Amino acid sequence: MTSVDALQAALRAEHAAVYGYGVVGARVRGALQRRARTLWNTHRAQRDALAARITALGAEPDAAAVAYTLPAPVTSTRSAARVAAVLEDDLVTAYAGLAGSPDAALRTLAARAMQDAMARAVRWRADAGRPTSPPSAFPGLPPHALGG
Repeated sequence: MTSVDALQAALRAEHAAVYGYGVVGARVRGALQRRARTLWNTHRAQRDALAARITALGAEPDAAAVAYTLPAPVTSTRSAARVAAVLEDDLVTAYAGLAGSPDAALRTLAARAMQDAMARAVRWRADAGRPTSPPSAFPGLPPHALGG
């Protein structure tokens, strides 16, 4: 996978997160809605930064889809929190592709983005009333990649 391919994968995940947080934010209230709005803006900024990096590398950033299929229906505060946790998990996986980049700045970007997304996922799981499982030794790495 090239750096541009890995950046595109992260960009696609950020597009999905922006869409998903729009839905999540519409279903929660109070402090959770403020957090969803803040994270919606965070992911918009991250999306724009990734698009700028891709453009700087001479490639065309992937456009957002018209709509995204969310991992579950968002019908309550708890389901909204579960969906937000999955969006963040998907970001961890997407940024893992950048962790092997030969560019140190991209590796640093990947590490920070993965740490931030993992922390947000844990917090959303707690809001959803789900126990927080111990962190994976290799967050974002698909389980089949560890097979022996």
